[in-house]
Amino acid sequence: MIVRHMLNQSPDLDRLFHALSDPARRAMVERLSQGPVSVSDLARPLPMSLPAAMQHLQVLESAGLVHSEKIGRVRTCAMEPAALSQAERWISARRMEWERRLDQLGEYLKVLQREEGNDGADI
Repeated sequence: MIVRHMLNQSPDLDRLFHALSDPARRAMVERLSQGPVSVSDLARPLPMSLPAAMQHLQVLESAGLVHSEKIGRVRTCAMEPAALSQAERWISARRMEWERRLDQLGEYLKVLQREEGNDGADI
């Protein structure tokens, strides 16, 4: 069952989680969640060169998390919040499955406790 789920994964989801796997890219997403910003302002607090920051930005753009546009000499980046909804849905589905399993386990343990209580009372 696990293999079937893994094989059904979307390449878009893979790109999204790959993009979010790097701390620098997560910092960029965090900053962009506050509003659009120029690439140079986005890169300034990061401990890397502007070309390295641009490479990270390309990963975020290819995952659909960010879009940028050049106006004159300034490239401005903005967040694409809808892109996060795909990851949110995937995580939510996993959480719901585990909650269902834990509920089933809880019910099973209650049955065992009742049976154990009955066995002790018969002795």
